[in-house]
Amino acid sequence: MEKLTKNLIKKNNAPTKILQFGEGNFMRGFVDWQIQQLNKQGLYQGNVTIVQPLPHGLGEMLAQQDHLYTVILQGLFDGNIIDSSEIITIIDRVINPYQQWKKFLALAECDTLEFIFSNTTEAGIQYVESDQLQDAPPESFPGKLTAFLYKRFTLKKSGLTIIPCELIDRNGEKLKEIILNYARHWQLGTDFIHWIHQENIFCCSLVDRIVPGYPRETALAFNKRHGYEDQLMVKAEPFMLWVIEGPEAVKEKLPLTKAGLNVVFTEDMTPYRQRKVHLLNGPHTAMVPIARLAGLETVEEVMKDPLFSSFIDQLVSTELIPMLALPKNELIDYAEQVKERFLNPFANHKLEAISLNSISKFSTRLLPILQKYINEKKQIPSLMSLSLAALLVMYRNGPFPIHDDPAVIARFKVAWENPVTAVTQLLQDETLWGVDLSQLNNLTTTVERLIKRIEATDVRQVISEMKGTMTNA
Repeated sequence: MEKLTKNLIKKNNAPTKILQFGEGNFMRGFVDWQIQQLNKQGLYQGNVTIVQPLPHGLGEMLAQQDHLYTVILQGLFDGNIIDSSEIITIIDRVINPYQQWKKFLALAECDTLEFIFSNTTEAGIQYVESDQLQDAPPESFPGKLTAFLYKRFTLKKSGLTIIPCELIDRNGEKLKEIILNYARHWQLGTDFIHWIHQENIFCCSLVDRIVPGYPRETALAFNKRHGYEDQLMVKAEPFMLWVIEGPEAVKEKLPLTKAGLNVVFTEDMTPYRQRKVHLLNGPHTAMVPIARLAGLETVEEVMKDPLFSSFIDQLVSTELIPMLALPKNELIDYAEQVKERFLNPFANHKLEAISLNSISKFSTRLLPILQKYINEKKQIPSLMSLSLAALLVMYRNGPFPIHDDPAVIARFKVAWENPVTAVTQLLQDETLWGVDLSQLNNLTTTVERLIKRIEATDVRQVISEMKGTMTNA
């Protein structure tokens, strides 16, 4: 079977207008798919150049396919089954700054450049003190971006609109703050700092689309259906939402809404972020440890299992929604949308994939709700506590690989050397959670009791015992 290359389909003929940090499944199935729709509808004429954020990535594989790949949309949407495939043609090239630093900086000369998008994971927007301007390249993504912007400033080029997609709160503001820190640390001058403030727009944004990625188990069937071999096809759900907080000018320059895409330009994205992080990402994170300990492998399996589906329903309705300061009807409607998305029969969304960096995800997606629940109700939320207990068990001796920072895994290994004090030691560890969880009233004793029950029986039995009393552990 012939491989997907430009011999099979014409590449999009447009100038480079977008620099994108990140070539992973999500960006290719979300941002690049949207840019494809704009170009296809004649609303925007612009291609994407990708910067590989890590030394080893997909750049070479994309080059072998002339930077072409297929996005497969499969799932339920408003009760209808969607099953479509589309070749994305708008990527010009991928640059690896670890091998092509000069070529990366040369992109600063591009007069047609308008936007920078990024998704370098939740840990990507960070300040690395050891980074220096003369490094080729600096270690961090913001360090690389600062060097790029400084080069553009010295060339007297126009500023850019920068829209990070990392799932951290106020991502645009935090990225700008780190860039300004580098500017001061590297002594780049007040004129450059002024140029950053006056000539560049940093937008906070929120992204929402489940992108399971390469359909490994059904790849051969898709290749047969498409009539070509594609090693980089990306499977995604039909639903998508992009909330962008920024001035009206951004909406005009990037006409996503005119293309009929579910994009919201707003002056305040906070309500949208709270809803998404806590009602979509929160249940995802909560289900991973309990479902994996029970031997389940996908989100769909969780939602089709009566016991675990009930767990998720109760978690959302009794512990998450009551803690969110948004209209209840709106939250319920969104939760129903999420349930439909979790039941996507095509997604095959692996719990193992969602389990990546589960500790930081729990801290971001569930911990604020857990703390608020305890402070307001003066009791322990039983379902979040069970998820936390299962998480500690999973990191202790789960019968499967743990995907997290080696330093995080090491802290668990040390703590569990003494099972008597392990839970207290782990919950006290502010490096893991950002706070001392042992200070939350009765949380330590509750988690210890739940862990003993999980290890004495199994997690399914523990949920069954909790059924009917799912409001107070």
